[in-house]
Amino acid sequence: MRPARSADVEAIAELRAVVMRPDLERLGRYDAHRVRQRLRDGFSPRHTSIIMAAGAFAGSVTLRPRDDGHWLEHFYLSPGLQGQGLGSAVLATLLNRTDTTGDVVRLNVLQGSPARRLYERHGFTVKTQDAIDVFMLRPAPPRRPPAPQPATPNPWG
Repeated sequence: MRPARSADVEAIAELRAVVMRPDLERLGRYDAHRVRQRLRDGFSPRHTSIIMAAGAFAGSVTLRPRDDGHWLEHFYLSPGLQGQGLGSAVLATLLNRTDTTGDVVRLNVLQGSPARRLYERHGFTVKTQDAIDVFMLRPAPPRRPPAPQPATPNPWG
C-alpha cells in the first residue's frame, strides 16, 4: 500500500463504478454519474491508501478517524484480484493498526454484497440494516492488563 494523492481520485472513482455496479444494479440504484461523483465528493487522500499489486494500481481503502473510532470506507479491489487473499491481507493490516489504539471500526456494505463475508470473517457484526445498506461494527479488542513482571530477588536477603 502507498498513501493516496489527489491525482488518484479518478482511478478510484472508476474502480468504484466497476466494483459496485453489479450490487447497485441488483438493488435498482445504479447511476453511472452518481456512483463516481459520490467518491469524488467524499475523497480524502489524507486517510486513503492505494493498494498496489505487481507494481500497479489494484484498489483503495479509506480508514477515516471519528470521535468514536474509525470508519472503513471506499475499500475497492480490482475484480481480477478479488478472492485471492489480497483484500483479507489489507483488512488485517488496517485492523491490526486500530487494535493497537483500541478503536472501534464501523462500515456499511450494500445488501447482498459478497464483501460482507470478508468483513464477518474479520470480526464485524451487523448493527443495523435497511433495504439498501448493512451497517457493521467491529468492537475494540479487550484491553489486556500489563503482564506481571517477575519478582526481583532482594540482594540484601
